[in-house]
Amino acid sequence: MAQKVLVIDDSPIVRNLHSVMLKSAGYIVAEAENGYDGLEKAMSTHYDLMVVDINMPKMDGFTFCREIRSSEEHKNVPIIIVSTEAEAEDKMQGFKAGANLYLVKPVKADQLIQNAKMLLG
Repeated sequence: MAQKVLVIDDSPIVRNLHSVMLKSAGYIVAEAENGYDGLEKAMSTHYDLMVVDINMPKMDGFTFCREIRSSEEHKNVPIIIVSTEAEAEDKMQGFKAGANLYLVKPVKADQLIQNAKMLLG
């Protein structure tokens, strides 16, 4: 059975781009437009991987990661942060919030797919 990925980004263009990349690799992809929407979806459906932006309205990616990691059910689900924020401080904050990987936009398809496969075994 195909693995499920939740893509969370406030930009419809970026969400669609990441979704197309992941679908081309055989993943089932759902989308959320902000961290709050993503949290609702994650709590109602199991996802094998989450791809999250940082700068979003309602709930940013760091807060989303912390909330997901506080849930017993989701504490081990891999999270990839994909953001335009490229400073070492941002990356450190992402890892402290619970991300497994931190990629800087724009992400190439092979980079996203390779990292997804690595995290999902």
